[in-house]
Amino acid sequence: MTIRRAIWAAMFAATAYLLGWVIFVGLPRWYGPPAVSHPAPSVAGARLAQTAERKIKARLFYVGDDGTRLSAVERDVAYAEDTTSQAKEIVQAQLAPVTDPLVSAIPAGTMLRAIFVTPQGQAFVDLSADVTSAHPGGSLGELLTIYTIVDALTFNLPAVSSVQLLVDGKEVTTLAGHVDLRRPLVKNASVVEEPATSTEESTRVSETDTRKSDAIR
Repeated sequence: MTIRRAIWAAMFAATAYLLGWVIFVGLPRWYGPPAVSHPAPSVAGARLAQTAERKIKARLFYVGDDGTRLSAVERDVAYAEDTTSQAKEIVQAQLAPVTDPLVSAIPAGTMLRAIFVTPQGQAFVDLSADVTSAHPGGSLGELLTIYTIVDALTFNLPAVSSVQLLVDGKEVTTLAGHVDLRRPLVKNASVVEEPATSTEESTRVSETDTRKSDAIR
């Protein structure tokens, strides 16, 4: 009886060993490593990535060559789906440091603290205190600083009809003592340099035609 039990125990152990070898060694060798499934990107994640790569063309404003008006420069700005977010992208691009030959009318160090656009089209732009503490002063300089922001929003966003500037979260009377900021301001195209007019272009064409006629003669 003891010998029979010993035989059965040995057979059982051998069977268990064989079964273990098949499960843990044989099958992985036969079928290779298990496939690793990667979760498919979510629709929201894919949409966010696509939005982050999109750009829009926006007109940003810098001090013109004569120093008395603003000059519009077209730049790529990150795309945003709603008006407030797009306004934020435009203002941040406008406040970004520039290199020669561009000259910004915004005092260096000025940061955007917050921005909000109401359903009625009024934008509230809250700037850091640098916009006043670092301002060089002068009525013209103040005018260009203010309308750099106002025109950047009203020229590029049809949904924005006026802009109220705030400093450190508070309403201010003025930036440098000249322009009244107690009310929202609307687009001011008079402070922006005009591109070459059709009359000037016609004059250049006429001069070119005249030179061609002289050459033929």
